[in-house]
Amino acid sequence: MIRKCQASDTRRIYFIINEAARAYDGIIPADRYHQPYMSMVELKKEMQRVTFFGWETNGEIIGVIGIEPVNDVTLIRHTYVLPGWQNQGIGSRLLSHLKTLLTTPCLLVGTWADAHWAVAFYRKHGFHLMPDKDKLLETYWDIPPRQVETSVVLGLNIRDGVKESP
Repeated sequence: MIRKCQASDTRRIYFIINEAARAYDGIIPADRYHQPYMSMVELKKEMQRVTFFGWETNGEIIGVIGIEPVNDVTLIRHTYVLPGWQNQGIGSRLLSHLKTLLTTPCLLVGTWADAHWAVAFYRKHGFHLMPDKDKLLETYWDIPPRQVETSVVLGLNIRDGVKESP
C-alpha cells in the first residue's frame, strides 16, 4: 500500500534512507559518504519542502520516495527501499504512483554517477541521462560543487500522459 508520509513517520524514513544508503559505501567518493548518510536535522529540513510517500507492508513503511516541485519541474528526492525488500518492484510502484501526481511536464532525478543500479532503475522507467547535468544541478538543487561533479541527472518529459525523451 502506498500512502503519504506524515511527520510521525520521520524516524522510519530516517531509518530507511540510512539503511539503504549503506550501498553507497565504497561506491561514491569517500569524501561524500558518511554514516548516517542523512542526519535527522537534514531530514527534518527536507520534510519541510519534500512530500514523501511510503510503501507500507504489514503496517510498516519499507520504502520511500519524495517529490519536490521546483519552478517548472518536479524533482524526485530520496528514493530508498530497505535492503531486504529491494528488487521486488516496490521502487517501481512508488515511482509509478509519483508520476500520477505530477503537476509539471518534466520529472528530474539526480543521483551519484557511480550508483549504476540507481541509474539503471531510472533508465528502465524511461528516464534519459541529461547532457546539461551541471546546469540542472546548479539550477534545481542546492548541493556542493563536489557533489555536482560526481552526479548525473536523468529526466523524463510527460506531456498529455505520453512519455517522451527530454
